Amino acid sequence: MRTGEIVSESESRMKKAVEVLRDELKAVRTGRASTGLVENIKADYYGTPTPIKTIASVSIPQHDMIVIKPFDPASVREIEKAIKNSDLSIAPVADRGLIRLSVPPLSGERRNELVAQVKQMGEQTKVSIRNIRREANKQLEKQQKGKIITEDDLQNGKKQIDDTTREYTDKVDSVVKNKSDEIMLD
Repeated sequence: MRTGEIVSESESRMKKAVEVLRDELKAVRTGRASTGLVENIKADYYGTPTPIKTIASVSIPQHDMIVIKPFDPASVREIEKAIKNSDLSIAPVADRGLIRLSVPPLSGERRNELVAQVKQMGEQTKVSIRNIRREANKQLEKQQKGKIITEDDLQNGKKQIDDTTREYTDKVDSVVKNKSDEIMLD
């Protein structure tokens, strides 16, 4: 594997780590209703744990309400049960084939807890990115020891990987800051 391929592969893995963080942060509650809060909660659908977004339509009719309309009305009870068992801390109300979730405003203390949780998720993502960097550097060193690449290629590759790592850790910081601001302002 050439230097460019190693750098490219590590960059795509870092990009994926940031995308995973963004997806995880959708499920973190702010003071506003969001479909991301419930769409990945798994409900028992005929014996199979299935994300709510695949068995129901999820909408936000008001800034503080989530409405879930199952495609199969028989699954209302299972979706309601899955939401109650989740760590969302919002009581679902089933009514005529719909499930309504009223999202209450967050207290100052709860906002601070959520910001801390978001920062922890960001740190975990940064650790993943640094692990990707370490693996890429090991691959480069192995290539250089095997005389596949030169010492200059090794140093150039390491510099590119370090620059890419810095870029993606900055992206993580930006994503975390945006989500933290969203939590504190709502």
